[in-house]
Amino acid sequence: MKIYDKLYIDGQWTTANSTGTIEVVNPATEQIIARTAKADATDVDRAVRAARRAFADWSRTSSEQRADYISRLADELEKRCDQMVQTVTAEMGAPLGFSREVQVEDPIDALRKHAARCALLDESRQVGNAQVIREPVGVCAFINPWNYPLHQMIGKIAPALAAGCTMVVKPSEITPLHAFLLAEAVDAAGLPAGVFNLVNGDGPEVGEPMCTHPEVDMVSFTGSTRAGVRIAQMAAPTIKRVCQELGGKSPFLICEDADLETAVKLGVDDVMLNSGQTCTALTRMLLPQSRYEEAVAIAKEYAESLKVGDPLAEDTFLGPMVSKAQLETVRRYIGIGVEEGARLVTGGLEPPAGLNKGYYQRPTIFADVNNQMTIAREEIFGPVLCMIPYRDVAEAVEIANDTPYGLSARVWAANTDYASALARQIRAGQVYINDGFWNNEAPFGGYKQSGNGRELGDHGVEEFFETKALIS
Repeated sequence: MKIYDKLYIDGQWTTANSTGTIEVVNPATEQIIARTAKADATDVDRAVRAARRAFADWSRTSSEQRADYISRLADELEKRCDQMVQTVTAEMGAPLGFSREVQVEDPIDALRKHAARCALLDESRQVGNAQVIREPVGVCAFINPWNYPLHQMIGKIAPALAAGCTMVVKPSEITPLHAFLLAEAVDAAGLPAGVFNLVNGDGPEVGEPMCTHPEVDMVSFTGSTRAGVRIAQMAAPTIKRVCQELGGKSPFLICEDADLETAVKLGVDDVMLNSGQTCTALTRMLLPQSRYEEAVAIAKEYAESLKVGDPLAEDTFLGPMVSKAQLETVRRYIGIGVEEGARLVTGGLEPPAGLNKGYYQRPTIFADVNNQMTIAREEIFGPVLCMIPYRDVAEAVEIANDTPYGLSARVWAANTDYASALARQIRAGQVYINDGFWNNEAPFGGYKQSGNGRELGDHGVEEFFETKALIS
C-alpha cells in the first residue's frame, strides 16, 4: 500500500496540520490501495501565504526562465510517465491504453506547448496615449476533478505558470495520487519554493478555505455545476476571478445524408470512453426519423461489442466507474429512464457477467427518448446514451440548444460546409464537425451552466492576466 503522508508547501514536503488521512480505493478491486495526508484550513493558509510570498519574484521572472521551468517539468513528467499511467488506472479505473494516451501523454504534450506561451506576458500595444500591458493575476486556487485528473490539473497549472502566477492546488479526494507524483516532478524540476503548493483534502475542509482566503486572487474549478454555484458564491465576497468548467449534456446532430454507421459508432465510442465519465460526452444523439431505427440497431450492436472489464487487460474498453457512489448514481438514472418510458435498447441495471468485484456498469442505450425526459436533461456521468429522433434539421438544432448546458457538441453531414453552418447555430464552447478530433491548442470551455472562461491555447493563458493601461 502506498503512503503519502506529507503535503507539498513552500518547496518542501511537510506534515499536515490535521492528523486525518484519506483512503484511496481501486474501483476495479474495491481494495484500499493508498493512504494520503489530509489537509485542513490551517494548511490552506500556509500554502496560500507561501504562494503570495513567491509571487513577487516569480511574476518578474523572464519569459525564457518560465519557459525553461515548464519544459523541465514536462521532462520530469515524461520520466514518470509509466508510473503515472499505472497510478491513474489504479485510482480511477481508466483502461491502461486510454490512461497512457489521453490521461497522461496528452496533458504532458499540453504542458510542453505552454512554454512558448510565456512570451504572451511581454506583449503590449499602443492605444493613442496609452500603452496596454499584461500582468499576472496573482495567487490562484485550483480545485480539480477525478475523471481526467492530470489533464485538468495541467489545464490549470500550465497557463498559470506561463502567465507568471503562483498556485495552490487541490486534487479530488477520490483520485489524489497522481497529484503527489506531479508534486515530485515539480520538486525535481526545481520550481522556486511557493510557486506550486499541493494541499489534499475534501471540499468543505480544503476547497472552501481556498475559495474564501483573502490572499487568493483567482479560483479555477472543474466539476459539477452544483459545486460550481457554491464556489462562485464563496468567491464573491472578495471579488475573486472565477473560471469554471462544469457539466454538460452535449448533442450529436447526425444529418440524413451522413455516413450513418461511421457516425453512430463514433458517437457510441464518445459516450462510453472513460466509462462515460467525460464532461463533453455526446450523450444526446439526434437522428432523423427516416433513419432512426437503423441507427438504433447499429448503436446496439456496437455497444454490445465493447468489452467491460479489468482496466489492466489490453482489450478492455470500459473499466469501472470511479466509485460505488458514482455507480449508484448512474443506476438511479437508468431506473428513471425506464420509469419515464424510454426504451432500454441494451445495458441496464444488471452488472456485467462475471464481474463480481468492482464498480462496473454495462454500456447502456435508451431509444424513444424525448428531450424533456430526466435522462435527456440531467448529466448522468456514466456510459448512458440517449437517442432522440427529429423531424427536420430546424427541430434538431432546437433540441440541441434546449439544454441548460453548452460545453460541447458534434455535427455530422456529408457536406462539411453544411455541417459547419449547423455547428455555428449550436450554443456550445466546442462543436466538432464530422470526425474532427481533440486539439490541445484550441480553447476549451462552455456556455450557459457549463461554466465561464477558457482553458488551453492562448485563450487559456489570457484567463490568468490582468490588463493595465499606462497613460502618458
